[in-house]
Amino acid sequence: MSRKIQKLRLLAYERQNGRCYYCDAPIWLKKIAEFTAKYGISRRQAYRYQGTAEHLVARQDGGSDDATNIVAACWFCNSRRHRRTRALSNEAFKKMVSKRIMHDKWHPKHLNHML
Repeated sequence: MSRKIQKLRLLAYERQNGRCYYCDAPIWLKKIAEFTAKYGISRRQAYRYQGTAEHLVARQDGGSDDATNIVAACWFCNSRRHRRTRALSNEAFKKMVSKRIMHDKWHPKHLNHML
């Protein structure tokens, strides 16, 4: 990841108060040990919440590497958005995630205390 993207990810992380753009779960960028201690989860569970830089409009679709197009998302949400066979807009994906969270079908139930 380029330094520019790292800086934009950090800016998005701060702008979003350390929470995922899609699921609103807390995310971490560098200090996994502090994150695991704070939420009482294992390192393995914490990797799901590692912060990533997410392009709202993908570069392949004309999106740019600027602050208005970069948000911070947990690894889980980011990877799930890009695994879909039919791409959803960022807003449609966010809505789908919210619905699934309401029905306990996104993050494991034992980690819902983080939301």
